[in-house]
Amino acid sequence: MATVGVSSLGRVRLPVILVLALLAAGCASDKQAAPPATTQPPAAALKPPPAPPPKRSKVHVIVYDGDTGKPVRNAVVHVGRFGGRTDYHGTAKIRIARHVRLQVKVAKRGYDGFKQRLQFRNRPKVGVRVYQAKLQWPLYGANPGRTQSHDEIHVRPPFREIWSTAVGGLMEFPAVVDADVAFVANYHASVRAYSMRNGKRVWRRDLGGIMASSPAVQGEDVIVHAMNGHVYVLDRHNGKVRWSYTTGAPIESSPLVLNGVDYFGTWAGTVYALDLKTHRARWTYNAGTKITSSASYAGGTVFIGDYGGRLLALSAANGGLRWSGSVNGRVYGTPATASGRVFVPSSTGGSLTAFSTSGSRLWSLGTGSYVYSSPAVWNGRVYIGSYNGTLYCLSAATGSVLWRFGTGGSIGGAATVVDGVVYFANRQHRIYALNARTGRQVTRWPDGAFVPVAGNGRLLLLHGFSRLYAMAPKSRQR
Repeated sequence: MATVGVSSLGRVRLPVILVLALLAAGCASDKQAAPPATTQPPAAALKPPPAPPPKRSKVHVIVYDGDTGKPVRNAVVHVGRFGGRTDYHGTAKIRIARHVRLQVKVAKRGYDGFKQRLQFRNRPKVGVRVYQAKLQWPLYGANPGRTQSHDEIHVRPPFREIWSTAVGGLMEFPAVVDADVAFVANYHASVRAYSMRNGKRVWRRDLGGIMASSPAVQGEDVIVHAMNGHVYVLDRHNGKVRWSYTTGAPIESSPLVLNGVDYFGTWAGTVYALDLKTHRARWTYNAGTKITSSASYAGGTVFIGDYGGRLLALSAANGGLRWSGSVNGRVYGTPATASGRVFVPSSTGGSLTAFSTSGSRLWSLGTGSYVYSSPAVWNGRVYIGSYNGTLYCLSAATGSVLWRFGTGGSIGGAATVVDGVVYFANRQHRIYALNARTGRQVTRWPDGAFVPVAGNGRLLLLHGFSRLYAMAPKSRQR
């Protein structure tokens, strides 16, 4: 067997060693040519850290009842986007981001909503007033039934005068009151707004011509009717005319505003249902004879009288005639609806007639003299004044006279009942206040003309010939 020598083994290993060396050198040169590796931070690490939330500081919103002055508890309050509720003291403690001018909203069941931008810079505490709808007097007759009575207001004599102001002319129809502002129109078609707190005039709007009706308040609007045939819708805050609608005939009806619709009649004998959103009539009804009466409402029906001596019962939805009833002369005043009955005055007939709301004639009372007055209804009783100088208190069920009170002057305006006291004025410019149950005189005021009273949960307004008097009970402090 042949033996391989050392020299021949070395010759075999040498090429292998050389190849390995060359390969190692090539790898080393490749590593030297490559740039050094760098470590990139993740993208999230490049973002700045989030800013800390703004520091919120606490403000106090104190909510009062505008009429009673009492704190309003458990009202929902929002300041900007932050909210809270009022505590036992009427205070909502709310943390806000910045003390700047912010919108404040207040909501509480039974109260009208509040929304206004208020300044919080340097003012950590603000007070707001909200108003109960039931303590306002938003339209002639106090309610859609035109009962001329207000069951929720408890203000009665003996009185002390808080303020008085001249209104620039005869007030044939009374003021309306909402959110501590009284809105009144005088004979010269000057509509004015007065603060109920101090009697200062808030604004005045002169519309030209004459006016013989009350305004009505609906939301942000004041609706007024003028004898120039126009309906004017004014901004309640400044009196600017937002828009107007013309009928082509004088309007003596005071507005009856329900669900955004104004119901009224004109001297041309047309009854309108004016949509206050679209500014167009939803429907009209042609009675054919002059209308000075305002409309009243009950159970989906609008009741209005005309100079043909008729009471018209119209569908509030479409103006269709449901029924009509005759009285013995012109209907100048406004029918009142209550407890399933309609009470209709007749000026030339000198009477008051009662119908059921379905059209049955129930009873009638003759006074022997003109009845321009509209009836008041309260607690199962009806009150009507006559040109013979007498105020009558009748049973609403039977028409029997419960008591009567005579004065030395004709009665031309509606009586008004508040807190068990019936008020009326006569043509000798006196306002009388009687116990509504017994007819006993409670007090008398030396200035009056037609409809004597409106008000709110804090004050009553006595209406003189051309002057308003704000009255509070003597026992109540200012």
